[in-house]
Amino acid sequence: MDEPKKWQRYQLPGAPDGYKMLPWMLLGLGGLANLLRTDTPNPWLGAVGLLTFNSLYIYVVFRAFDKRTREGLSVLLALAGMAAVTYGLAIGYGGAWRLLFPLLALACGTILRRKPLGPVMLLLGGSAGVIATWDSGDPWTAAAVGYGTALSGVVTSAILSLSETVRELRATREELAHTAVEKERLRFSRDLHDLLGHTLSVIVVKSEAARRLAPRDLDAALTQVSDIESVGRQALTEIREAVTGYREGSLTTELDGARSVLDAARIESVVRRTGSSPLAPQTEALLGWVVREAVTNVVRHSGATRCDITVDSSPERVHMKITDNGRGVGSEQPVGRIGGTGLKGLTERLAAAGGTLDAGPSTRGGFLVSAELPVGADQELEPTP
Repeated sequence: MDEPKKWQRYQLPGAPDGYKMLPWMLLGLGGLANLLRTDTPNPWLGAVGLLTFNSLYIYVVFRAFDKRTREGLSVLLALAGMAAVTYGLAIGYGGAWRLLFPLLALACGTILRRKPLGPVMLLLGGSAGVIATWDSGDPWTAAAVGYGTALSGVVTSAILSLSETVRELRATREELAHTAVEKERLRFSRDLHDLLGHTLSVIVVKSEAARRLAPRDLDAALTQVSDIESVGRQALTEIREAVTGYREGSLTTELDGARSVLDAARIESVVRRTGSSPLAPQTEALLGWVVREAVTNVVRHSGATRCDITVDSSPERVHMKITDNGRGVGSEQPVGRIGGTGLKGLTERLAAAGGTLDAGPSTRGGFLVSAELPVGADQELEPTP
């Protein structure tokens, strides 16, 4: 989103803009009244000066609410032109023309909202006071003109800076809300992919096993059917947890489930766990996702007859390897070394938790998924990618 459109979107009700700065041009009515007097020398010169000043003022204030145009050279030149006209008319005519100084300061305040504002206001206020003293000889009038000039610029700059800050904060808040929505969508899509992909694969494998066993061993077939019912109920629970964002997995539970799925698919499973370092819940959950995705891919795509799962935890890091002796295919959408949607999503999750995931054909044949995480990874279960 580009800057002008973003600011226009977050315009506050009643916030200053170019149109709201136009009524201040009424300060120049005193000079206009002087032009109508018959004793004013060279009235045409004052008229040209007033017209030039007002034109430059309109040009400046309508470019003061866009950062790109506000910082342009043409705006600074317009301010310089306004200053030249103001000093010329105030010195040449005096009287009501001195009120152009507060209007000039106001225009400067709309443009200069940083460090140069202070010195500029001191210069304008001081010079306006000096000219007023020279013209009227009244120190109180001079003080009023000088103070009013400096105050006009400072107050204008402060109000516009505050309004600008509020608009930027609102824009930032909206961007953060948008990012949070995108993060939640990504989390849910990942969970749904992993949950449904694994669950449907288990149901298919168990159904095939029940069909094979039914003609010769009805009790074993009924056991598989009972497992299908349990898997379906568990899937409903996990989907509800995924929707609410509170799902946490257990590595032991996932390993037991992996054995059951591999056995039903007639794939020999070998699970080894070494090391006694306790794992943080987030670490267990992430490794459980890795087991789910890898075993699902083994069952669906590898054509393997054996799958080895090794978990080795040291005091600081935990390593997991999942290998099979199949065709070396690890997902339905192989992309480079990392597999399809599931493995790519897991790679991002582990990276956000300070870990790594590598997947690809093994040098010994088959497919290898290797994961590494800190033992005490303290990260959200679904981190921002």
